[in-house]
Amino acid sequence: MSINYLYPDFEVVRNQDRCITCRVCERQCANEVHSFDEATGRMKADESKCVNCHRCVSLCPTHALKIVKTDHIFKENANWKGEVIQDIYRQAESGGVLLASMGTPKDYPVYWDKILVNASQVTNPSIDPLREPMETRTYLGQKASAITRDEKGRIITKTAPQLKLEIPVMFSAMSYGSISYNAHKSLALAAQELGIYYNTGEGGLHEDFYQYGKNTIVQVASGRFGVHPGYLNAGAAIEIKMGQGAKPGIGGHLPGSKIGEDISKTRMIPLHSDAISPAPHHDIYSIEDLRQLVFALKEATAYTKPVIVKVAAVHNISAIASGIARSGADIIAIDGFRGGTGAAPARTRDNVGIPIELALASVDERLRQEGIRGNVSLVVGGSIRSSSDVLKAIALGADAVYVATSALIALGCHLCRTCHSGKCNWGIATQNPELVKRLNPEIGSERLVNLITAWNHELKEMMGGMGINSIEALRGNRLMLRGIGLNETELQILGIKHAGA
Repeated sequence: MSINYLYPDFEVVRNQDRCITCRVCERQCANEVHSFDEATGRMKADESKCVNCHRCVSLCPTHALKIVKTDHIFKENANWKGEVIQDIYRQAESGGVLLASMGTPKDYPVYWDKILVNASQVTNPSIDPLREPMETRTYLGQKASAITRDEKGRIITKTAPQLKLEIPVMFSAMSYGSISYNAHKSLALAAQELGIYYNTGEGGLHEDFYQYGKNTIVQVASGRFGVHPGYLNAGAAIEIKMGQGAKPGIGGHLPGSKIGEDISKTRMIPLHSDAISPAPHHDIYSIEDLRQLVFALKEATAYTKPVIVKVAAVHNISAIASGIARSGADIIAIDGFRGGTGAAPARTRDNVGIPIELALASVDERLRQEGIRGNVSLVVGGSIRSSSDVLKAIALGADAVYVATSALIALGCHLCRTCHSGKCNWGIATQNPELVKRLNPEIGSERLVNLITAWNHELKEMMGGMGINSIEALRGNRLMLRGIGLNETELQILGIKHAGA
């Protein structure tokens, strides 16, 4: 018998006085943690399978359950922490790469929380958003660098294709396969009602969702899954995915167990085959190559749709963005290292890339210095958690933001970070029909609409307090930001002053 070196991370605490052995916990747990013991007439738990998703806790009718982090510890060692030792045990047992989901849980600095917003007082009056107009609508796409007129002196108003957002927030790329049909439908319905966009991710577009095309961004990734002329023309914009924040320099992998009939048809790959997208696009090794793809996609859609290029935030991101801005792309999307994922090597997720706050400020400044900021719009993602994060991102130079993890949490995600297992008890990151039906897309879309609507109200309140009445006036307005607890280098990169200065 082999030795099990790992102790469960979580313990199931059951109040036997409250437990009525209704077995709801047993039926609801896809991980098979709970079971009924016929001999004792009581429920028992296999805690080694618990991922702390809270499904059993939420549905227990008598509140007899709670999940607690185990107090089992290794001998204290500042270098060899318990988590490090457990990871070594896992790899010594399996010989495999450690997979992880969602964004990094590591204790890195969160710069949003070290940036404060300035407010108007006497010399610059504030604005009451309840009584005065506030504009949170924005447009994404190439902007004219100068006013041009025709032969009769009339201003030429024709612009490059634009995405019109009623709120400067969009739902980021999550593929059909990594998340469920019902999760995708929730996003599509919410985007339609909010007047914003959701992104298909690299898994193609299910035929049922073509009806939401006016609010859809279709993605072209290295694997070209589900890409065909009808798909390209179905959406309002096309996004070329070069990389993502959770795994810069790495492709995607959806296991064959998740490739059912619908996903096989949508992705145009064999049933139950692994969907492995390469790390690089095999036709892109330079900005010139990228330009060819940008214009091939524009040509395929009769130059009616903006093209987005999505890249991960890495150390030379400002130079990369400068090249993309000259490639003909209309929008640059930058994903920070805290961005979520359905599955990624844990070492890559936790150690590769840079924070989106620093990347955004660096890119905006570089494009302004080169006089090409108007060539592209900037969209950023990678752990946008609240309306204040949205406001700070726009003040640092973004035109809009992408959210994904926040949206999934609104749908019921409890961040158990086991999306790659396919056993999501909330019906989000799973293809199991019995689990998928736990997420009602109508209710899900309502919760998403509520979340983004609430953020929009808060945006207006904060903008009013700053004496600003439009997103246009907020964009890149770093004078309204102050840092706290930041060193001189960080303040310089962010382009803001320290609080009190």
